[in-house]
Amino acid sequence: MADSTKRADDVFDIDRIRKLIELMKEHELGEIDLRHENQRIRLCGAGHGQPVFAGNMVQAAPSQPAQVSLPVPAAAPAAASSDVDGPHIVIIKSPMVGTFYSRPNPAAKNFVESGSAVQNDTVVCIIEAMKVFNEIPAEIRGKVVQVLVKNEEAVDFGKPLFKIDTRG
Repeated sequence: MADSTKRADDVFDIDRIRKLIELMKEHELGEIDLRHENQRIRLCGAGHGQPVFAGNMVQAAPSQPAQVSLPVPAAAPAAASSDVDGPHIVIIKSPMVGTFYSRPNPAAKNFVESGSAVQNDTVVCIIEAMKVFNEIPAEIRGKVVQVLVKNEEAVDFGKPLFKIDTRG
């Protein structure tokens, strides 16, 4: 009986994932992002209505983010590069293909800039994909040390968007 209770709450249940994929196809959805307690699943469309699973387990306590840092060529002088590179720097990457927007509308201020403090739920940008505007949260605590893309720039899945300093 414990298995049936556990399965009802398990967002990673294969039957539930199949039903979500069918709903995405039926309603031409570009993305589904579900969270339940310490579990999270995100399904993203990969063009032509074919969803791709991109789920991960979210820890109950704050820990390292799901993003993995990739080396990015330094554009600043060596003296400044120590502030934007190192083990305390985490890269926020694009979770989808689309158009990057640094502000909610053309007349508004940017969501974040270099020096801005961010929390897990701080919206750092919007990515438009298939006419859907997706708010992208930081999912980490820290300070923005570098914005790596320009407003209205096209981005691919996994493209580095921000460098975040996780110290203090």
